[in-house]
Amino acid sequence: MTQRKVITIDEEKCTGCGICIVACAEGALEIVDGVARLVGDVYCDGLGDCLGECPEGALTLEVREAEAFDEAAVNARLLRMSGEEPLPCGCPGAALRTMNDGADCECSSESPPIGRSALTHWPVQLRLVPPRAPFLSGADLLICADCVPFAMPDLHARYLSGRAVLVGCPKFDDIAHVRDKLRATFTEAKPRSVTVLRMEVPCCSGLAALVEEAYAAAGATCPLETKVVAIEGGGVIA
Repeated sequence: MTQRKVITIDEEKCTGCGICIVACAEGALEIVDGVARLVGDVYCDGLGDCLGECPEGALTLEVREAEAFDEAAVNARLLRMSGEEPLPCGCPGAALRTMNDGADCECSSESPPIGRSALTHWPVQLRLVPPRAPFLSGADLLICADCVPFAMPDLHARYLSGRAVLVGCPKFDDIAHVRDKLRATFTEAKPRSVTVLRMEVPCCSGLAALVEEAYAAAGATCPLETKVVAIEGGGVIA
């Protein structure tokens, strides 16, 4: 810790317009609960390039005890925000690809899926898909707990067809990373709608909660609904 200049935000003046976020080259600011917030002291270089951009005069520099500016941390954050961070698995098989549009999926809601898959892109794991993936832009987005496909035999016909899908597990995934990734996805991709499919078990409710938190933090306004899938029979029960 050291005494140095760090940005300060007057939340009573801040309107959440986001102009300062664009002006901050280090990515040190983000909109949380409708106002700008400093993500962390390590990301702020204290130069104040964002000061003159705020139309409400909500930004000032103050000298206080803070963690030292960390350029390596800034670069890592900017990579995460851009969606160009190294893939967690380092596997070429996780490269982005767009496939069929699902229009010729030979499946119906009255029988188990047969024929071609309704999946339109790869990968599907939330951890592997960057927020700026082209297939997410303006899409009807399906955020699916990874157990759902095993319980719902007609998933492709009922929910996957015509949607881009992200798959995750609130019990085993890094919660903070999932929240940040979802927020960035809502901000960058601006989906047309969001549907969440979670299992009926209590721990799976965390997925819906994460989506709702990220949705609010991003200031998203598209339709959002959550469906609960039964363990036995795979039907939607709520």
